[in-house]
Amino acid sequence: MSAAPASPAPAPRPQPLRRRAQFEAVLATPPMVQTAHFALHGVPWPYAGGQPMLPAAPGPWLGLVVPRRWARRAVTRNLIKRQARAVAAILPPPPGAWVLRLKRGWPTTEFPSAASAPLRRAVRAELMQLLGARLRQRLAAGYAGARP
Repeated sequence: MSAAPASPAPAPRPQPLRRRAQFEAVLATPPMVQTAHFALHGVPWPYAGGQPMLPAAPGPWLGLVVPRRWARRAVTRNLIKRQARAVAAILPPPPGAWVLRLKRGWPTTEFPSAASAPLRRAVRAELMQLLGARLRQRLAAGYAGARP
């Protein structure tokens, strides 16, 4: 009997950033990639310049910033966070500390319901684009801390 080939180990799910100092350290960097509604700030592993505030473990760490200013209803903020975590589980960022920030609100004329299926699909599509192709292109081009 021949053994089945071992499947590659799944990429680790991002762990949550929890401390304010960690968020501040990552948000101090310019956005690595952006879309119409989101900005992704990041410090890839290994951290340059010895960042004592960032997590010591090399896995992916993800923080979410969804301000009430851009998503007035808690239902909408929770929908955006759930979609961000789901997309990060499918397309995990590389090892390092990452903060996904909502930088603009979704138009209520286009999405009147706080948690509609069209809003969920639109958020998910934009996050897939951000954490997928755009992030991979940016990392392949090299990241020296300069604005994209």
